[in-house]
Amino acid sequence: MTVSRRDARKSALTLLYQWDVTDRAPGELYEGEIDAYAQQVTDAVVRDAAELDRRITAAAEESGWTADRLGAVERNILRIAIHELDVGEIPPRAVIDEAVTLAKHYSTREAGRLVNGILDRIYREAA
Repeated sequence: MTVSRRDARKSALTLLYQWDVTDRAPGELYEGEIDAYAQQVTDAVVRDAAELDRRITAAAEESGWTADRLGAVERNILRIAIHELDVGEIPPRAVIDEAVTLAKHYSTREAGRLVNGILDRIYREAA
């Protein structure tokens, strides 16, 4: 099964959210077939979660946030986006825009601004 990257990100977000809040293996609670891209992103984020969280915390320090204080939705959107920025297959602005869209859709407009600010800082520091 092949789906769009946007749909694969939504699936990865669902898998990671379930993993984050239940501490069960990603996909254990998921119903349906998992796209290869969603699986790859999920596996990479789970493997690198501690480092991704460290980077989120470092980028969010000015606003007084740490990765563990963020909601599970926002934290996992950020983890997915940072992974995609690191891989470099997708233009950075597209990665950030997609993450902001996910945050606004699954959380709040304020979450969109928070995600944008953190990712923009991470992107600028890496450049």
